Amino acid sequence: MTVHAYRGEILTTLDDPLRGGEGAVVHHPKGMIVVEDGVIADVGRYSDLAWKYDGVPVTELGGLIVPGFVDTHVHYPQTDRIAAHGEQLLDWLDRHIFPAERAFADRTHADEVAAFFLDELLRNGTTSALVFATVHKASVEALFDAALARNMRIVSGKVLMDQGAPDGLRDTVAGGRADSEALIAAYRGRGRLGYAVTPRFVLTSSDAQLADAGAMVATHRDVLMHTHLSENRGEIAAVAGRFPTARDYLDVYDRFGLVGDRSVFAHCIHLDDAAMAHMGRAGASIAFCPTSNLFLGSGLFDLARADAHGVKAGMGTDVGAGTSFSILHTLGEAYKVCQMRGASLDPFRALYLATLGGARTLGLGDRIGALAPGYEADFLVLDPAATPLLARRSAAAETLHDRLFALQILGDDRAVAQTYVAGRLAHARNA
Repeated sequence: MTVHAYRGEILTTLDDPLRGGEGAVVHHPKGMIVVEDGVIADVGRYSDLAWKYDGVPVTELGGLIVPGFVDTHVHYPQTDRIAAHGEQLLDWLDRHIFPAERAFADRTHADEVAAFFLDELLRNGTTSALVFATVHKASVEALFDAALARNMRIVSGKVLMDQGAPDGLRDTVAGGRADSEALIAAYRGRGRLGYAVTPRFVLTSSDAQLADAGAMVATHRDVLMHTHLSENRGEIAAVAGRFPTARDYLDVYDRFGLVGDRSVFAHCIHLDDAAMAHMGRAGASIAFCPTSNLFLGSGLFDLARADAHGVKAGMGTDVGAGTSFSILHTLGEAYKVCQMRGASLDPFRALYLATLGGARTLGLGDRIGALAPGYEADFLVLDPAATPLLARRSAAAETLHDRLFALQILGDDRAVAQTYVAGRLAHARNA
């Protein structure tokens, strides 16, 4: 048994501040986290805990200690196409993304990108993520093997795509099912990995493949379903043309058994109240991806509408349409999107969405996303003096709310001083 303690200023959410009342946000200006074999054994005020753990090694951490960030939607094969100029969604896929994804048939290439991708997540304070791979089985194997080596909590799956894509990026219903089942069998229960059945979106799967994806989700009760929904008006029109009797885009997924409490839909920009209410009743979740929605000109997600219908939401960087691996930067853009929608994103709510909210979106809210006993010890240290401007702004802040908001708006990878995974240092900014 390995026990280690960490001392510093601690901030976590234990519930959604929108609904959880005063106990939703916990702040210990002089706090202590005790980690036993990668899991938090105790957390609280240092003065209350120090005597209980006399003799346990203690590491002093400067800055603000918060839970590790959870990225609820990101494409690791698109890492090298981040900041690719021009086009909206469908043309952008054809011009930039599909050519890049063909290369992931090569395991060596996939290994190299997966290693860089996961290290970049850690550098930005992201310790858990729901990740798109490609249609190639090897792309998932490369990501999972790299995650095992880093002990990260990564959920991913082979993309299912039997139409609407170029040569080298299409599978078949039978082949997609066989590869998915093989991956589930090989990686289920290993390390901190999870699997997601992953149809890319309606336009790239036949009816037969969508039905088979629904059958896999029903068969394997421990997998997620991860896809895209209502991102771009051209995409929505094409889906409506293919399914003219469907009430809306969400209804198409529902027809194939793909809307449930393990479903994570990225974007959901153009959903009406009826669709949001349907998602809320089903227990489905949304990945809010502000930087990609702005970059591709897709639209402004309505977080308040999702909240009104009780739909779970977390933050997604959506690299490579997303423009940064930084959840802090993504939260800053989320604030602006909410402002354009006539709402205001409180910094404590933003922290929740980036941590416990994201964990709940992935069905992992009892394991990650909070600094509390029994949770996996994924946390990071934010430096409020990481840049001259942030240091000046933070020094003038009079409240924790103001300090946290400054980090939300001005922070990025530079503000992440250290990242810990299961209680072990995984990234140090100045190392």
